[in-house]
Order: sequence, then structure tokens, then C-alpha cells
Amino acid sequence: MAARRPARAAAANGEVRTGGSGRSDRRAELLRIAAGLFATRGYKQTTVRDIADEAGILSGSLYHHFSSKEEMLDEILRDFLGRLLERFTAIEEQGRDPKQVLDQLIEHSFATIHETPEAVALYQNESGALSGQPGFAYVDQLGRKIEEIWIRALTAGQKAGVFRDDVDAGMTYRFIRDTVWCAVRWYRPRGRFRHEAVAEQYLRVLYGGLVTE
Repeated sequence: MAARRPARAAAANGEVRTGGSGRSDRRAELLRIAAGLFATRGYKQTTVRDIADEAGILSGSLYHHFSSKEEMLDEILRDFLGRLLERFTAIEEQGRDPKQVLDQLIEHSFATIHETPEAVALYQNESGALSGQPGFAYVDQLGRKIEEIWIRALTAGQKAGVFRDDVDAGMTYRFIRDTVWCAVRWYRPRGRFRHEAVAEQYLRVLYGGLVTE
């Protein structure tokens, strides 16, 4: 059996693991806990002991699963961005028209907030600080690939006459990106609205606006 490549080496080469195969449920739970603490307290402010205490284990026990908190951050972000890019790529390839693609990109974004709010908040909070950091170049690289998918959908819609062509596609993407992903700060999985309903209302406002005709 081939030896498993260290997470940092894989990340440095831009590789992304999207399946998480071979990880125990306990390992996945530790990553979820770490993501939550990194998102709420900040990565630098969170210690290995904080993660262990939240998980109800000794600090030393955490090292049976991970070599450092940096490895945990790395794995959380690679899995999050890898899964997101994989799904967005599939949406783009399978979409019948630009509007359907944009609809599904937005719907999946809200579903991701519902399913992995810790990872979404962590990425929102820490991605800027990680830009240019050794071993984390893939964060910007994958972010650009994701942005390109959205802009292609918007541009295709403009060319097809589905979307207005008097607005900049790149700026429109940034408006959509920030309003969608920042919903992680107020959306509650067990709240009044399910993520499907939030996405539906968002699309209604995006396409129809607030002003009645």
C-alpha cells in the first residue's frame, strides 16, 4: 500500500481531496469542532488545547489524529473548497441554460451554508489572511476557479439576452457572492426558514427586485 502523502505536501502542489476517504467519524468530528472554533475565535487565537477541551479529550490525544492545528486548518479548507469546486463544475457542465446554472449555483451555496456552516464561516473569516501564506496558495487558486464558473454563467446569460448587459459581470458576481455567503452569519439550520426557502426568496429579489411595477 502506498504511503499517505502529508496534507501540507499535497496542498503545496494544489491537490484537493474531495472525498475524505479513510477518515474516521471521530476525525471528521474533530475537524468540525476545530472549524467552529477557528471561525468564532480566529485561527491564531485558537489553541490545540481549546480544540481538545471542546472535544472532551486531552490535548495529547489530538495528536493521534493530526500533527498540528495547521494541518487541521489545511484539511478543512481543502475539503471545503474541493467539494465546492467539484459541485459547481458539475452544475456548469449539466446546466441547460445560464439562468438555470446561476439558480443552481446559488441554491447549492445556501445548501452548503446549511450543511457546513463552520467551514463556510472559517473560509469567510480567514481566507484573506491566508493569501500568500506558504502552503496555502491553493486557497486563492481554487477561489479563482470558482469565480470563473460564476462569471462564465453571468457572461453567457448576458450574451443570450437573459441577463442585463449594462452591468459588469465581475462586479455582479461579487455582489452575489458577498450577499449569499455572508448569510452564514444569520442563517440558522433550525430556524424559521429552511435553506431552500432562503434561496428561493433570494432569487426572487435578485431577479425581480423590491420595487413593484
